[in-house]
This record gives sequence, structure tokens and C-alpha cells, in this order.
Amino acid sequence: MIRSLVRGTGAALPRRIMKNADFEGMVETSDEWIVQRTGIRQRHIAAEDETTASLGEAAARGALANAGLTPADIDLIVLATSTPNNTFPATAVEIQNRLGMHHGFAFDMQAVCSGFVYAMATADAYLRGGLARRALVIGSETFSRILDWSDRSTCVLFGDGAGAVVLEAGEGAGTVADRGVLAASLRSDGVHKDKLYVDGGPSTTGTVGHLRMEGREVFKHAVGMITDVIEATFAEAGITADDLDWFVPHQANKRIIDASARKLGIAEEKVVVTVDLHGNTSAASVPLALSVAVADGRIKKGDLVLLEAMGGGFTWGAVLVRW
Repeated sequence: MIRSLVRGTGAALPRRIMKNADFEGMVETSDEWIVQRTGIRQRHIAAEDETTASLGEAAARGALANAGLTPADIDLIVLATSTPNNTFPATAVEIQNRLGMHHGFAFDMQAVCSGFVYAMATADAYLRGGLARRALVIGSETFSRILDWSDRSTCVLFGDGAGAVVLEAGEGAGTVADRGVLAASLRSDGVHKDKLYVDGGPSTTGTVGHLRMEGREVFKHAVGMITDVIEATFAEAGITADDLDWFVPHQANKRIIDASARKLGIAEEKVVVTVDLHGNTSAASVPLALSVAVADGRIKKGDLVLLEAMGGGFTWGAVLVRW
């Protein structure tokens, strides 16, 4: 059977680093308060010349270099983002052009923080269906553009960045020992929209709007929803938490990450955590964490890796990959 193999990873971060102490003159907060409640110590903030497209391009080029490939080898780009350069066309098409790629097809995917997990499952379906041979799957965000910098409950949480992977159609025996994407579970429920959303849009206010969040409500639902899709993914693949080598969760809040791992019985040393360095970068958080763990040698060929995320909507999902 066809399996979508991971050939390379890449990442890109804005030049500017904003530490927790930098907020102390802007809103009523402190480094101690932010670290205690979220685990975040710093985040990267895009400059005027750094956009979702430019960061996505840089991450894509890094993933291609890591894979030993060029844009000519790619025939599909799926970009997960909630902060596109324009309402349309898709920012994926802009990245395609920036790469000098004038063949194949490209589109954006909007599932907020779950976007990269959704994009991985979608690209996998295209590869297994024979519509593409190699895909760039990118998560790129500039959430700093939609933050209310006077709202201390949200502005301290988010950062900007991009991560990418190259997927290639290969062959497998149809067992959990295969390399590539092995299983996925995706969910959404729009009843929760008002708990995490942006209060603007072309069809409603005609403005970009700002991010609004009911933090306690999000936290209350997060662990249960995450556990739900992960257990479904385990059941599909016929594995347990003990079989995992690495757990790469969405980097929103260290307390949510820790509580989810404990509930699932995943050992702390198997959890990849980058929220302290990047903050919540929405659809970019999982590929950024992946890239860090691959670059430092933790994730190696043959490892069983679980990706997971939850985002506004609510959307949530998990993807199991044999590296």
C-alpha cells in the first residue's frame, strides 16, 4: 500500500525575540505570572517585512534542503494558516511562486491551531489517492497581526513562525512497522466557536479583527478532546502509549501538555516541548517543535511519533507517523 513518508523538515522564525519582561510596561503582568500559568518565556514577533508567506517560504526551503530535493520535485503545497497574506488568493499560491514553482497545485487550510495536523492528513490522502507524488506541508502564522496588545489574557500567549515537512509517496506492507503516516483522527464542533475566535472578517465586519479567548473554557475542554482523538488514533493503528517514541503536541500551554500526557500515560521524557521558546504559534507550533526535535537528534528514522493539536472552532486532531 502507499504510505506518505517524511523526507525532510524545516523551520523559520522572525528575527525579533520578545521576552516576558517586555510586556511589563504594556499590560499588568510579569515574567513569573506568565511562566507559572503557561510555561512561555519568550516568543518571536514578525517585523513589517516578515509575513506568513515569507516565513512559510523559508521553512519550505529548509525542509527541501533537509530532504535533498528542489521545488521541481514537489507537486503539491498545503499551507495551514489562519493569518494569510491576503483574503485571497491562497497564501500557498504565493509561496509556490516564491519558490519558483509553476507546476502542481497549492491551497490553504484553515483549522486554526489544528491546521498542520489537518494538513498532514489531507496531504496524506492526496498522496495515497495518486493526485500527487511529493507534498510540502507547511504551517505558517503571524498571529501578532491579530492580537489586541492591551489584552493581557491573550497578547502574552502567541508568537509568529513557520515549520514545514516534505511528504513523499512510498510503499508499505500495511502494518504499523511501515514508515510514513500510519493513522489519523480529526474532529470539530462549532458549538464552541465563541470560546476562541477572531472578532472580525470580510463577510461580517469588513475588518481583520482581534483574537478573543475564554481561557478557562479552552483549558477545560482541551485535555478531554485531545485524549479522545489520540485514543482513536491508537485504536486505528493497534498501538498503545507505551509504543510511542515521541509525543509532539500543539504548543499552547505547558499545563495542557503535561495534563494530556499524564492522562494518556505518556512518559514525560517522550514529550517534545518548545512552548517556552516559541509561545503559541498556532498552525506553526507542531512543525516547529518537530523541526527542533529532528535537528537536535531526538527524532530518528524508525521512531514512532504522535502529532496532536486543538484549535479554535473547536477543531482537534492527531496523526501517527513512523519516521
